[in-house]
Amino acid sequence: MEEYRAMNSKDLVVDYLTDNEEGMKSVITWFLNDVMQREADELAGAGKYERTGSRRTYRNGTRSRSLKTRYDSLSLDKPLLRDIPFKTQVFERYSRVEKALENAIIESYLQGVSTRKVQHVISTLGVEKISPSYVSSIAKELDSKVMEFLSRPVESYIPYIFVDASYFKVREGIRYANKALLVIAGIRSDGIREILGARIADCENELTWEDLLSELKDRGLRRVDLVVSDGHKGIQAAVGRSFHGCSWQMCQVHFIRAVLKKIPRKDHKRIVAILKESLTDPRRLQECILELESRGFSRAADTVERFQFDVLNYRSFPSEHWRRIRTTNLIERVNKELKRRYRSIGAFPNDASLLRIAGSILMDINEEWITSRRYLSDVGEISSADTGSEITA
Repeated sequence: MEEYRAMNSKDLVVDYLTDNEEGMKSVITWFLNDVMQREADELAGAGKYERTGSRRTYRNGTRSRSLKTRYDSLSLDKPLLRDIPFKTQVFERYSRVEKALENAIIESYLQGVSTRKVQHVISTLGVEKISPSYVSSIAKELDSKVMEFLSRPVESYIPYIFVDASYFKVREGIRYANKALLVIAGIRSDGIREILGARIADCENELTWEDLLSELKDRGLRRVDLVVSDGHKGIQAAVGRSFHGCSWQMCQVHFIRAVLKKIPRKDHKRIVAILKESLTDPRRLQECILELESRGFSRAADTVERFQFDVLNYRSFPSEHWRRIRTTNLIERVNKELKRRYRSIGAFPNDASLLRIAGSILMDINEEWITSRRYLSDVGEISSADTGSEITA
């Protein structure tokens, strides 16, 4: 059963949600084995391999014991001790352990599990009622951590930032509305990615983006060289008003999609090849516009013309950075994770719930980023003579 002890409660709750029967058996088996290990440590006066003068005895292996539960029979590892009989409360007080799992179940809800699934888990565990004050205390603790994370100082030089929004259903009284979750991420001068900010808005427009960018400035953001996003006009306008001398990069993936929307599906393959070739050479963009026009795709030609001066801005920066900064892939992966968790919920009861769960996910992503290898090998100080910007007041 060592594999159960190596897992944490969060992993096991996720295991349950993907496979109810086997997952719950895993959760309870791990939990009961862990309880017995702690009881053995207390009786022995020391941990399994701990050297201490307070030790009273040593471990003497384990003995397999079965425990009948509503999830079938569980095979548990009962610890054995030298010289001292091991007594455990696990087998006598199994129902108390079931209630102890309640905490992990509620936390899984706050992290993004649907109410229906949580109620099923609670019903299966035999828990009749969860204290509202207990749920409230967990929510309050999470809210505090999320707000601390989203309001922390921006202490590094951030040459590249990535901007995008996702939409989620949120309850407002008796109706549900689509709310925008605005997210900004960046690449620091040391090449490490970082989640910089997020907020909920009724819609995505110039004002909402400018407010979030203003918040970042208040928190210490002092310079940005390139902003990467899709073609949303509100983002472009907000970037222009917030950053002097900053370049805006139209995501090349979104650029191609925008053009293809104006072209019959049967012609997509040929036009994609033309567009990709154009994105390797600025001179080819003009030729692309003329070619699209000659084929009768004037609306598609208009789209290329609109973005022709912004779709290749990444080329003003070090070539070793190009692959990472010409698209919004960095933040699209963030949105994908947010959406994955959203699918298990369906809709949020209020704005606070959305921000609580989204903020917790963003915190996890940020922790993974800052402890991982650098996203870019070497950013350093990009010369302001090239594209450096100053933050507008």
